[in-house]
Amino acid sequence: MNGTDWGALGVNLAVCAGTATAALLATFTAAMRRGLHRLVDIAWGLAFAAVAAVTWLLSDGHGDDSRRLLVAATTILWGLRLSVHIAHRSRGHGEDPRYTALLDKAPGNRTLYALRTVYLGQAALVWLISLPVQAASYSSAPLGILAYCGLALWATGLVFEAVGDHQLARFKADPANRGRIMDQGLWAWTRHPNYFGDSLIWWGLYFLACTAWQPSLTVLLSPVLMTLLLTIGSGKRLLEKHMAQRPGYAAYAARTSGFLPLPPRRTARGTPASTK
Repeated sequence: MNGTDWGALGVNLAVCAGTATAALLATFTAAMRRGLHRLVDIAWGLAFAAVAAVTWLLSDGHGDDSRRLLVAATTILWGLRLSVHIAHRSRGHGEDPRYTALLDKAPGNRTLYALRTVYLGQAALVWLISLPVQAASYSSAPLGILAYCGLALWATGLVFEAVGDHQLARFKADPANRGRIMDQGLWAWTRHPNYFGDSLIWWGLYFLACTAWQPSLTVLLSPVLMTLLLTIGSGKRLLEKHMAQRPGYAAYAARTSGFLPLPPRRTARGTPASTK
């Protein structure tokens, strides 16, 4: 990375590791008091926002101010929006079945298992995935074509994520849709517009950190890891396993792209299949 203060970046990496850990430990404490581990989903975006804010403060005088501000603002906006959405979606609901199933299989003490696998594990993921945010803030190179491409990717991803979440929430709020599969709007083009958007956001932040070949490889782990989590990790794979038994879901999955937005597949007669 052109003009990077590697010593200062090293300090930032250490401080942000502590920031992510502190955020998840605070969440663990709140979750134990309420008996509700799904709080960790709300903390996910907040932890990234905290890392971005800390990085912006620590990088003052070490990186290009425009890049620092852009990376911090985009990460904080994404993190806060996601956390607010999940908090609103979770209001009035009990424990997430994913965490119940996970902890039912815990070897030994459930509390320590939750702390180790859920909270400290997510703290480590926040730190790893936020590497482009941290690295970009210590580059003295001015914004260039890669940065603007990254911003365009980020904006496209935010639209997919936010619009997809809004469309699904509005669909579920209508009693007439109870028991039906959401196959409208962006959900007609991809079974997971929110996950696809999330992936684009982190590829965009990666390009914001790209100013030279070697550091680009260094932080490539971030978008690759996030994409894997969303597709074969705890995102798409687990959700589709849960949805597989829903009436109409198999037909929906047969005609709708699993991740990348594509036109709905058509039936032999040339019209889109429908569960309605």
